[in-house]
Amino acid sequence: MMPTKRGSIRLFRFAGIDLYLHWSWFLVAVYEINQRRTNYSSLAWNVVEYLALFGIILFHEFGHSLACRQVGGKADQIVLWPLGGVAYVSPPPRPGATLWSIAAGPLVNVALAPVLTLMVVIGKAGWAEATPNAYALVRAVCFINYALLIFNLLPIYPLDGGQMVRALLWFALGRARSLMVSVFIGFAGVAGLVVLAVFLKSFWIAVVAVFILLNCWRGLAQARLLARAAKLPRREGFACPGCKEPPIRGALWRCAKCLKPFDTFESMASCPHCGTAFPVTQCFECGNAFPIRDWVVPVPASST
Repeated sequence: MMPTKRGSIRLFRFAGIDLYLHWSWFLVAVYEINQRRTNYSSLAWNVVEYLALFGIILFHEFGHSLACRQVGGKADQIVLWPLGGVAYVSPPPRPGATLWSIAAGPLVNVALAPVLTLMVVIGKAGWAEATPNAYALVRAVCFINYALLIFNLLPIYPLDGGQMVRALLWFALGRARSLMVSVFIGFAGVAGLVVLAVFLKSFWIAVVAVFILLNCWRGLAQARLLARAAKLPRREGFACPGCKEPPIRGALWRCAKCLKPFDTFESMASCPHCGTAFPVTQCFECGNAFPIRDWVVPVPASST
């Protein structure tokens, strides 16, 4: 359960990344701004505070996206919605690349923390009494940044902390098992959030718990698929130029012309039924496509 650009407004494009705002954001914004009406002398300050919240979230999501691109992954879409933001990132299927792509988001909050804290300290010592609304805004934004950082670092999948735990486990357990362990940690986290939601009578904590639960179910299904794929036979002599994984053996590709399945590595990217040649072959592991000649693993020359 992730927001998509369906039902969203495209705001702008920066560094090749499209930013969308989901329509439901406006409904929640009106409710939340009015709920905090008494925090400032004017409603305009409440609006600025809410926009600042999503400004921090936007920086956070761009951290994910730009880091993913840095390691050779795909990241071209960010969607803002009432529960925050989602950066659609697809890093290369390597634990190090995944870890950096995920960790870069919270690192943005870490970088903002001393700047905002210093502004609060200076404001308290100087201009807080002269401009109480501005000081209250800076203090609120500082608190929001720390709250987002702490929440995102909770080791609950699919939060950043849970995905970072998964990436670290990946080094020792492999891709499928690390995801499976992280998902079960996520289920435990959901149980804790449900208890907290009941205790605090918090509607939003309950919504977050449902969001995490649905994504844990999706992660569990993905982990099972990865575990089954890991047991399939692999073809020797070929490897993806991007992720270095050898391809699965079998008729898993379908010809776009005659629609018949075939093993593209047996026929060197040509359909054996109709003869159609394909310029690139897509990797099932990382999703990237390369010419078939780039898949061939060079045979080391023998020394005599």
